[in-house]
Amino acid sequence: MNDVIDARASSAVVIGGTGFLGRHIGTALAAQGYDVLAVARRPVEPIPGARFLPLDVASATVGDIAEAVGSADLVVNAAGDIGADDEERMTAEHVLLVDRLVRAVSTLRRRPRLLQLGTVHEYGPVPEGTAIAEDHPTAPGSLYARTKLAGSRIVLDATEAGRVDGCVLRLTNGCGPGAPLHGFLGRLAAQLRATSEDAPLNLTVVDDQRDFVDVRDIAEAVVLAAGARATGGLINIGSGTATSMRELAGILVSVSGVPPHLVRKGQAPVHRKGGAWTQADIRLARRLLGWSPRVSLKQSLHDLWAAS
Repeated sequence: MNDVIDARASSAVVIGGTGFLGRHIGTALAAQGYDVLAVARRPVEPIPGARFLPLDVASATVGDIAEAVGSADLVVNAAGDIGADDEERMTAEHVLLVDRLVRAVSTLRRRPRLLQLGTVHEYGPVPEGTAIAEDHPTAPGSLYARTKLAGSRIVLDATEAGRVDGCVLRLTNGCGPGAPLHGFLGRLAAQLRATSEDAPLNLTVVDDQRDFVDVRDIAEAVVLAAGARATGGLINIGSGTATSMRELAGILVSVSGVPPHLVRKGQAPVHRKGGAWTQADIRLARRLLGWSPRVSLKQSLHDLWAAS
């Protein structure tokens, strides 16, 4: 059994703490007794039980970052930008930010645990049917995935060198309440809200098969990884199942209650280059963290719809 940190009287800093992942992670940590500080460029609706610090970590100095995280027992980097296609912006958010954060943490006399949220897309496209384990080679096929991999490597290299107490959680696609509009499910929920007899929805779905996991299960994995010291450097977090995007769309349409005749479904070609299949092998998370996803896909999409 892993040694577990007592969360009582522990403090956590969540970088990107006002985003989709960050808000749920901050909420889960606060519920476990952490004193939570959410760090982001700009404030949004307050997170229950958390304080807020406006700081752009991508452009802040190492000294400013060290001051922000200096009293923390845990630092979670949930910052990221999947919606941009700008190399300079992606590099700043996913590489320079992580480099400054690692350098800041490594200067502290009492170093906090550092959890970096990576992405399953760092592995790159894989053959259909592949359950992607942590030792699978990385060959990212997009700007987003390449820059995220560079950030993960910074944390893994610093951990191996003993500069930080770090761990990378490679996440599959997150879903659930608060899903962002730039993602497929968040965008579809918004489109369904606007659907009417006068404005039916023409829905074209690429029939990729992807691994989706509820954001609250992701947050639970972060809490467990925060408290379990003997975790190693890299752990996959996902549902462990590949689900058809058409099936996902069908579930969300069903839970929305929008009459089926108002949704006209089409099918687009599968984009093989971008990775038409993702399915994480999550056995290591079960073994090291005692973690398994608990929220069903249908429940996750029901709660996404209820919150949209």
